[in-house]
Amino acid sequence: MAVYGIDLGTTYSCIACVDDVGRPTVLRNLEGSDTTPSVVYFESGDGTVVGQSAKDAAVVDPDAVVQLIKRDMGEAVSREFHGRSFTPEEISARILRKLADDAQVSGGHEVRDVVITVPAYFGIAERDATRKAGEIAGLRVLDVVAEPIAAALDYGALGAGADGGDRAILVYDLGGGTFDTTVLTLRGTELKVVCTDGAKELGGSDWDDRLVLHLVDAFRTRFPDAGDPLADPQTETQLRKDAEEAKKALSFRGSYTVRVMHQGLVEPVELTQELIEELTRDLLDRTVDLTRRTVELARERGVARFDDVLLVGGATKMPAVARRLREEFGFDARLHNPDLAVARGASLYALDRALYVINSGEVSAEEAPQVPDTGRITHQPYTISTVASRGYGIQVWDLDLEREYVTHLVHANDTLPVAVVQDFYTIRAGQRKVHIKVMEQAGSVESDELGHNTVVADGELDIPPDKPERWPIQCEFSLDTSGLLTVAATERETGERLTLTVRIGQMTEEAVAEARISLTKERIA
Repeated sequence: MAVYGIDLGTTYSCIACVDDVGRPTVLRNLEGSDTTPSVVYFESGDGTVVGQSAKDAAVVDPDAVVQLIKRDMGEAVSREFHGRSFTPEEISARILRKLADDAQVSGGHEVRDVVITVPAYFGIAERDATRKAGEIAGLRVLDVVAEPIAAALDYGALGAGADGGDRAILVYDLGGGTFDTTVLTLRGTELKVVCTDGAKELGGSDWDDRLVLHLVDAFRTRFPDAGDPLADPQTETQLRKDAEEAKKALSFRGSYTVRVMHQGLVEPVELTQELIEELTRDLLDRTVDLTRRTVELARERGVARFDDVLLVGGATKMPAVARRLREEFGFDARLHNPDLAVARGASLYALDRALYVINSGEVSAEEAPQVPDTGRITHQPYTISTVASRGYGIQVWDLDLEREYVTHLVHANDTLPVAVVQDFYTIRAGQRKVHIKVMEQAGSVESDELGHNTVVADGELDIPPDKPERWPIQCEFSLDTSGLLTVAATERETGERLTLTVRIGQMTEEAVAEARISLTKERIA
């Protein structure tokens, strides 16, 4: 038995473990590939197909296929197949189960103890949903770790700085469906996330979308009287498959031809690197803008230069990415196995986490993770501190402005753990209750507008009778390194106290247990 690192990606996923000589090793799936498409095909009521076969099935049965489910993690949405609803956690669990089952065949050991990676900007709900997906899959999730940290571990970027002192790393992670950019610093064995930024719906699949539209436009120009190719689910699915293959080919070839076929008509369309860069320039611009925002914030926090700039995610293979970063920032970015770096690094982190669990006595000897012979492993453990990925606050009413808005007590990129205390006040004389609404920043930029925030917890606090307007209520926000937010509201005179632990995720523990039992009865291929 070993411990495993899993990159649960938007478009592709991967699993790795550390072997007996300390090397992170990717375990191939039963199809012989290092990565598995994060696609689930609900073939029947008691059987699902995951991976490449599921992706192929999208051509013939697109309504029964789920892709890009990572973008829905933490959301209260569900998909219905064969008379049953499935949450994003349940769908993701099927991907994790496929990875674990194939790794057991490939590596010869049961897969139980895992670390799963998430984008650095994922909020509490998304992280909790990821953890629950692992539990539904029957795995013991030792931790959920940010992808940039895992990637930096695999790149071997966590050595001494250029002057032998602190080291600063920028990670540019452009995956299939998400993007984030993160600055890390290393002082001795203390690894710190300085700041991070990202977009939940920006990735290689958006490049694919642009190519699909271009292919359709070329076909319509040639055959103006033919039907719309995008109105046919099978044709659309094939176009998306062709677009992805073209994008990958154009990362190392100058040109590539796609044959667009619809209603018995065929139109060859030639694509070039220059053309794809023109069609997607604004998408790359968005990543540059987010990177610039991160670099500027890092500079404000004392990070003026970077010892390493790391490219992570399959979409970073596009030549335009490294070239644009060089033009805009002068970065000489490193590109090495960007598809596998996160899973490999997660396996190193998983080993560290397993050793901590063993040494701290968190579990019994019988339940302790089984690890390789650590006497032959030279990888040093790191003390990791991170930052809040979102802002958190209270919904308030301003008596003077007669306006309802959000006051944030914890801000995105605040170093964790963080605790903030602030007084709020009743709005009228004789008020007997206050309704505490805890809000999480919803967009990429902090805003006090109610519509730009999401209610993540709420409750009521009793107020003594006959109190005047503006009677004080103390609120304390405490966000720990695991992302657990606790809010305590106190009425000082009586000591009446309301404590809220943020309602993370959408699935209850009972629902998770039921989903886990249901999954054990299902046939997954």
